[in-house]
Amino acid sequence: MFGYVRAREDTLPPEAQRGYEAAYCGLCHTLKEQYGAIPRLFLNYDFVFLALLLAPEKGTGKAECRKCPLHPWKGKATCEGGDWMEIAAGESVILTWWKLRDAIVDGGFWPRLGASLLCLLLSPSYRKAKARHPDFDNSTTKLLAELRELEKEKSPSIDHTADCFARLLQAASPAVNEEILDRPRQLLLYHLGRWIYLVDAVDDLTEDKKAGRYNPVTARFPAWRPEDKTYLRHTMDHSLALAGAAFQLLPVNPWSEVTENILYNGLPAVEELVFAGKWREYQKKRRRNNG
Repeated sequence: MFGYVRAREDTLPPEAQRGYEAAYCGLCHTLKEQYGAIPRLFLNYDFVFLALLLAPEKGTGKAECRKCPLHPWKGKATCEGGDWMEIAAGESVILTWWKLRDAIVDGGFWPRLGASLLCLLLSPSYRKAKARHPDFDNSTTKLLAELRELEKEKSPSIDHTADCFARLLQAASPAVNEEILDRPRQLLLYHLGRWIYLVDAVDDLTEDKKAGRYNPVTARFPAWRPEDKTYLRHTMDHSLALAGAAFQLLPVNPWSEVTENILYNGLPAVEELVFAGKWREYQKKRRRNNG
């Protein structure tokens, strides 16, 4: 995933914000316990959203104080683990691995070199995750190959390319054979995946143009006029609306307030920053403030 799936924290109540941070720390510790220290380097709130979506209706809000490698002088509230955290951790390792593999294929010399080194370091963790989640790894491998073929053909269809990533993210919700959970989760992740693919394409427009790389947005809208931006935003907002509608069909769990904030406040705010060309500066400022 790419770092776009975040709550709008200035609109979260303090208790929900503390819970959100505790869930992040819980996933971080689960990664360490299940896959070692290296995967923690790639953790972001995208994967936290996946964990919150998979959380059961009860018994997931308890937190304990645990040591944090970034703040060793004090403990941090950390959400207890469970199957939902373990699934999100394993799938995050798989997605990170394949994102690095794409960087090796698509990047310049130095980015390829860096991605190759990171892949080497992540390999033991990836092999463990692949063994524990073979269906998700198989789906990811198949759909990324399909996506690469479309990109190689320079497909002008944003629907075909976005659909590949949407189906990939949809597969991140393992079936529990309960229609009340399976169908809404899968629909939510499908439309979220479609939105992520398109917002990332807009975010990468300038870099891709300079590097001469395929970008689904410029393939579909070569002139990139204001009316093209309006059209694209309409279809992206439609995906967010469908993701929100799917969320409303899910049973309430201890994280529903945070999940709702992400879908209705966080993602539209990120989209606005990306289209305004301010997202990357916002990210840099945030890292400075948190550092």
